[in-house]
Amino acid sequence: MPPTLASLVHHSALKLTVRAGEDRLDVPVRWAHVSELADPVPYMEGGELLLITALKLDAEDPEVMRRYVKRLAGAGVVGLGFAVGVNYEEIPKALVDAAEEEGLPLLEVPRRTPFLAISKAVSAAIAADQYRAVTAGFAAQRELTKQALTAGPEGLLAALAAQVDGWAALYDASGAVVATAPEWAGRRAARLTAEVERLRERPAPASSVVGGPDYEDRVELHSLGTGRRPRAALAVGTAAALGTAERYAVHSAIALLTLTTERSRSLHAAEQRIGAAVLRMLLAGEPDHARAVAGDLYGGLLDAPFRMVVAEPVSGADPLGALAETVEAAAARSGEAVLVVPEGERLVVLAADGGAAVAACVAHATALETARAVPEQAAAEEDELVVGLSAPAGPIAAAAAYKQAEQALSVARRRGRFLVEHEQLAAGSVLPLLADDAVKAFADGLLRALYEHDATGRGDLVASLRAWLSRHGQWDAAAADLGVHRHTLRYRMRRVEEILGRSLDDPDVRMELWLALKATSSE
Repeated sequence: MPPTLASLVHHSALKLTVRAGEDRLDVPVRWAHVSELADPVPYMEGGELLLITALKLDAEDPEVMRRYVKRLAGAGVVGLGFAVGVNYEEIPKALVDAAEEEGLPLLEVPRRTPFLAISKAVSAAIAADQYRAVTAGFAAQRELTKQALTAGPEGLLAALAAQVDGWAALYDASGAVVATAPEWAGRRAARLTAEVERLRERPAPASSVVGGPDYEDRVELHSLGTGRRPRAALAVGTAAALGTAERYAVHSAIALLTLTTERSRSLHAAEQRIGAAVLRMLLAGEPDHARAVAGDLYGGLLDAPFRMVVAEPVSGADPLGALAETVEAAAARSGEAVLVVPEGERLVVLAADGGAAVAACVAHATALETARAVPEQAAAEEDELVVGLSAPAGPIAAAAAYKQAEQALSVARRRGRFLVEHEQLAAGSVLPLLADDAVKAFADGLLRALYEHDATGRGDLVASLRAWLSRHGQWDAAAADLGVHRHTLRYRMRRVEEILGRSLDDPDVRMELWLALKATSSE
């Protein structure tokens, strides 16, 4: 504890006597300062014990003393020491009354006690308090280090909570709570998710303080990690502001957790290299070799149905890091294995079918697509991506699953979607695909001669062709639909063949013409 007015009064060598403000002696003293100025306030910082002899003060004037004491109290001066036997044989009643009225502690300093002795006592007490704080900080650092090495982050959090007489929580890269100490703090930690997400948007290292009527505690949030994007966050909740020793403990915890995080990043990079090799073997049709290389790293992921995810950024931006963190965090929380491999400008994910990682990927892309519909919530360009998701597959069909994910990705990009599942393509219709500009250009070129012919008023070849194809080449049914004789329809179909230079007996030609008619009619 820092020195207080009470500790100075009880200091046997100083012989101080309390003349006013007896109920406020427990306030800390930051320094002892001597000033004979009539107005020393401009030179005060707050927390000082001001020592005077009233050399330039009319200490017997009640009005002067009221103004003087009021300004001292307003400036944060915690006490006033008055030396008797110098200019006044005793403290004037006007000063005593003013101090009592303002509630400012007034100490009588005997002539035999020099101001220097009081300053030395304050300085020595402050130094002793700082030494105790540093010693306690080193002890806390040793204990935190021991717990980090023997019990991991959970043990470190428990030790930190004990050191600060409060609670601590660790959050992962997605802002989800990983661990808390004590356990009852889990609910309080969960309420801070939005604050942690805001902290993650700032470059590391970053910190913020959360408090107010909506919170039971004063909470400090600190980002963890040395990269551009924080890898984790630490929350420390206490009933009051942290003291020096507690501050040492928090800083030690931040350093230890950052080291753990960075070590985890190195291990993660090594895992990614193994994952890339495993993926290459799967795509090469060598599942047995892939299992041998993976070992226990990916658990039963390669033996159960999985989904393949292929993601790309939009317009050269880089949102893939956020997607990877989201998927990995979801897998870690649910205890799943997941394979995440950066592949050039792509991100490839292999995750258990129906698991939390796939659900997190879909939710991430869906949230971006939903936000785009609301201008004020729309994702920035660097956050936009396209994702293709394969159907469930096994190790033998990994190459096919990768191709499915690529096909779904291509459709997502063409349709302006954030995510498309391959199963959606199989369950839908081919007609929406005809909206592609290349398909429309082909259709326009194929049918242009027929449209030009009809524009001259010499027949209705396009409508006749559409009716004939829709009736699968049945002359009578198609002619009835058009309201013409079947010989007229036969003549028109011969003209179509002559103009296009193609035979309608060829099924490929009929297919191309039908798709071309569908593409042009959808405009």
